[in-house]
Amino acid sequence: MLNKTIAKIFAFVILVFLSVGLLLSCGNAKSNERERPDVDQVQSTYQEPKITGRIKSKDIVESSGLAGSKCQAGVFWTHNDSGDAAQIFAIDAAGNDLGTWKVNGAENRDWEDIAAFKDTSGQCFLYIGEIGNNEGKRDRTLIYRVKEPTIAGGVSSSGKNPLPTEKAESLSIDFPGIRPNSEALLVHPGTGDIYIVTKNLEPPASVFKITPRFGETAAVKAKKLGEITVPAILGGLLTGGDISADGRRLVLCDYVAGYELVLPDGAVNFDYIWNQKPVKFDIGDRRDGEAVTYSADGSSVFAISEGKNQPIFETRRR
Repeated sequence: MLNKTIAKIFAFVILVFLSVGLLLSCGNAKSNERERPDVDQVQSTYQEPKITGRIKSKDIVESSGLAGSKCQAGVFWTHNDSGDAAQIFAIDAAGNDLGTWKVNGAENRDWEDIAAFKDTSGQCFLYIGEIGNNEGKRDRTLIYRVKEPTIAGGVSSSGKNPLPTEKAESLSIDFPGIRPNSEALLVHPGTGDIYIVTKNLEPPASVFKITPRFGETAAVKAKKLGEITVPAILGGLLTGGDISADGRRLVLCDYVAGYELVLPDGAVNFDYIWNQKPVKFDIGDRRDGEAVTYSADGSSVFAISEGKNQPIFETRRR
């Protein structure tokens, strides 16, 4: 927990230093655009973000991931960062507390993101990314998959008295030759393929694809698809992500903004989306933003921040 805090402070200091340097540089804005051919200057298709509510649960103090349910309308799932118990929290867009669940068969060493998935039978799952690796000492990271709990009105639960989930399955991941630190976990709504985007102080970030073979003893090797840089000073410091329900768009975030990539018309292979240029858009004035997700219908992007009683931002498409 302390090491992660130090890492965030270090990243913030670098961000401030670079920002001041850019302001003092003559003609720096135009020069920076010329130096970033991967940046799309097309106007965003999103409106200005609005606050829909504030997180009311006293147990949510360091929200590091956010996922919109595919089975329960208006329900969002989140979790705390490292140092908390293996718990997930259900909230709505107004920030109301809908319950707390302890994930059976899991532990939280450094949970960094969460994703929702609905399989062909209609069963909904939550994928939890045990993918943080700030010190670079972990040889392998994990993804947990658990059946999404059903929200039952009138059933009381909290961090001190959580409800149990069904037992989670785990997937061990091997990144050959490297030990990346990652905070963005994405699951494709059609194929179930898993994507992890690394968090790097220096761009670019790396994009990995993982085959979802849960329950196996052997680790699954992550396949590197490529690299991505977003239009920001620290273009690889990515902290969260999600894929839209139609599988045509994906959103990433850092501490500054949101970035959307869109699959071109006629493209069939989703992996081609990583070759597209990210478009930057405003997802709210977040204090320490590490959590972003699409709404169930893909018409909005929701984002929250670490800390108590944080605002929930909704950014709607035009």
